[in-house]
Amino acid sequence: MADRVLDLLVTRGHEAHAGEPVSVADHSLQAAQAAELDGAPPALVVAALLHDVGWLLRSGSRRHEVRGADHLSTLFGPDVTEPVRLHVVAKRYLCTIDPDYRTVLSEGSVRTLRRQGGLLDEAAREAFAAHPHADDAIRLRRYDDRAKVPGARVPDLDHYVPLVTGLLR
Repeated sequence: MADRVLDLLVTRGHEAHAGEPVSVADHSLQAAQAAELDGAPPALVVAALLHDVGWLLRSGSRRHEVRGADHLSTLFGPDVTEPVRLHVVAKRYLCTIDPDYRTVLSEGSVRTLRRQGGLLDEAAREAFAAHPHADDAIRLRRYDDRAKVPGARVPDLDHYVPLVTGLLR
């Protein structure tokens, strides 16, 4: 089953990542490494690795974070899927509460921020902050922001197979 979920990164991960200078696979591996280096729990490392698989799926919701989380929910629990589902709203939340945060966003993230709805209103901000996985989604968002470096040296996908396998339902 680990092969089934990681196969998307192997077969389609070479695709460009939403206007970024790295592929989806490179971005995913960089995000997972950032989570590992931060001492994140295994579920958050796996969420970082798989947070953008929705870009690689060809059907379902138009929003990649929902498409990816829904796909992953057949294999993983909410400690993996909810940070994936919330990583876009986490960007919107951080931009809303901290105007300086926008300065760390890549050009691609700034463009997608507009398409994703921009800043949150007060009700949406409060709803996100109250979500039990909000803190992990914010951590994932920050790993995402650091994971856009062309040519970065990171562990390969095989490095993460034991983590993925250990978290499968």
